[in-house]
Amino acid sequence: MSVFTPLERPVLEDFLAPYELGRLRDFRGIAEGSENSNFFVSLEKGEFVLTLVERGPVQDLPFFIELLDVLHDAHLPVPYALRTRDGEALRQLEGKPALLQPRLAGRHEHTPNNHHCSEVGELLARLHLATRERVIERPSDRGLSWMLKEGQAFQSHLSGNAARLLANALEEIARLLAEQPALPRANLHADLFRDNVLFDGPHLTGLIDFYNACSGWMLYDLAIAVNDWCSNPDGTLDGPHARALLAAYAARRPFTALEAELWPEMLRVACVRFWLSRLIAAEAFAGQDVLIHDPAEFERRLAQRQKVEIRLPLAL
Repeated sequence: MSVFTPLERPVLEDFLAPYELGRLRDFRGIAEGSENSNFFVSLEKGEFVLTLVERGPVQDLPFFIELLDVLHDAHLPVPYALRTRDGEALRQLEGKPALLQPRLAGRHEHTPNNHHCSEVGELLARLHLATRERVIERPSDRGLSWMLKEGQAFQSHLSGNAARLLANALEEIARLLAEQPALPRANLHADLFRDNVLFDGPHLTGLIDFYNACSGWMLYDLAIAVNDWCSNPDGTLDGPHARALLAAYAARRPFTALEAELWPEMLRVACVRFWLSRLIAAEAFAGQDVLIHDPAEFERRLAQRQKVEIRLPLAL
């Protein structure tokens, strides 16, 4: 189970008291997390999620709280930090920064259809539109510079086709880093995978886990989503899924010509980000009881993105 900091019931009860949400009924760790400790918490006045932040600088947490408040105010189905009776949103538990948030209804959809992909595309466009006029600046700690540095360091760990694949991708990343193309920017979720979206039947009911959120190119955020929601097991893109997601997004926010030009490259960059992070995690947590996602999944996807036939829909 991916709970790095276990909790005892009396400690948790003391922590929850200032929220005035009633008696603690039950709590349990959430196994799906790979970077933070998360718990489902059942109280008399409702269901909640408690997160103990295990990774990243504490000074970034006010950014997440502010961003989720903005998105909540824009009527997006996102969690947001609950305040205690004294107005505190960010607190400490077992020496870790801790946030309590409402638990959103729904379940993860691991075998999405075209409709699910369309819902994801529309929601991502709404997220970007909610922040594009006033971007809350926070550079990603796993952005282009991180990819270049970690990729170069990891090249010696790979061989054959994998090494060549990474080397070619790093050349593209270095060029993007140097050119800094003028792509539209907003706040990004930056981790919009299937296990971070909730559905109740056909309806999208929640977008969770914003701990990779940052400011940056909207196109990059879209590429992350498409690579997960629209990939077949062999790494190829599912055409109907991808077109449904992209069309729904474009109906809310039309693409620019430069975005259309850089789309294949951005899909590759998004593959590298998660291939590297999974490779690093697999090394760091080898032999430990921690959920490790398969790095080879994104190696396959990157190999398949060397040629991209699914283009962005542009208004005529």
